[in-house]
Amino acid sequence: MPRGRPLAELTLTAEERTTLTGWTRRPKTAQALALRARLVLAAAEGRSNKDVAAALAITEPTVGKWRRRFLAGGLDGLLDEPRPGAPRTIGDAEVERVIALTLESAPRDATHWSTRSMAAATGFSQSSISRIWRAFALAPHRSETFKLSTDPLFIEKVRDIVGLYLAPPARALVLSVDEKSQIQALDRTQPMLPMRPGQVERHTHDYARHGTTSLFAALDIASGTVIGECHRRHRSVEFRAFLDTIEASVPPELEVHVILDNYGTHKTALIHRWLAKHPRYHLHFTPTGASWINLVERFFALLTEKQVRRGAHRSTTELEGAILTYLAIHNEHPKPFVWTKTADQILANVARFCRRTLDSGH
Repeated sequence: MPRGRPLAELTLTAEERTTLTGWTRRPKTAQALALRARLVLAAAEGRSNKDVAAALAITEPTVGKWRRRFLAGGLDGLLDEPRPGAPRTIGDAEVERVIALTLESAPRDATHWSTRSMAAATGFSQSSISRIWRAFALAPHRSETFKLSTDPLFIEKVRDIVGLYLAPPARALVLSVDEKSQIQALDRTQPMLPMRPGQVERHTHDYARHGTTSLFAALDIASGTVIGECHRRHRSVEFRAFLDTIEASVPPELEVHVILDNYGTHKTALIHRWLAKHPRYHLHFTPTGASWINLVERFFALLTEKQVRRGAHRSTTELEGAILTYLAIHNEHPKPFVWTKTADQILANVARFCRRTLDSGH
């Protein structure tokens, strides 16, 4: 004779069965919810609580609990109920006051709020201020830079240069050209202490200057190779010499499209005369205040990170040797930088930024 009350019949609609099956198979489903879904699917086959518990390696009371929850609330009954906790001590009005102070004011002795100064001003705890700022993604201690180009031909130049990146012309070479000027040969005033287990590399905060050099570089957009040379100055004379270097390095049968900025040395009479003698060269100027669109800047960032920033050079000659060595190693296995944004996407982003700026009232 079976003991206990008979189990209430558990039947599933087609929609419920599909949802429960999905919960058991979806990789991102919480494991507890997936187990409850398997439990209900097994119970819907007419199996007893004991059999379901044995199959899923759980206890019979657990099976009974979720069977009852499903019969009472359906799929929603399998979800976790809100857990009890301490009531909120800071109401919506106080939260709004903290946010308004953060966005619209500054403390008397600083340019921005900290959690401690805001806590002192509002009477709340530092941890409460921190939670409010995290909830609304506020970070007063952080700031970023920006610059909007005021070039009247900004749109035309963006479309021109991005077009060269995404669809370079046939039988032509596209070079991104610029100078990384005033690279300082710096040496630390005392020997560096190398890294060891439990200790990062250490060097003195002060340094001795040993002169500067400028790197003239031309990045081949297609291959990622870089033509480069160092000069102690960066006048139009040095730029013309670099153009001669480019001319000697590129195949003579190709047209050459050069992307460069609006620096004055690129537009002198000396350069105009050189270009007149080399009609296969076509210059494409970046918008003013928009150096980010010149891909060679990305190479300069790698050079700074990997060679210049933490290097110690006792002379300008030593610095130039390190730079040229890095160029040679880079060109052994070059990788092109892949431009992904279309001109329309860039211009749409700029338009959204301008609208946000205007809407902010600044």
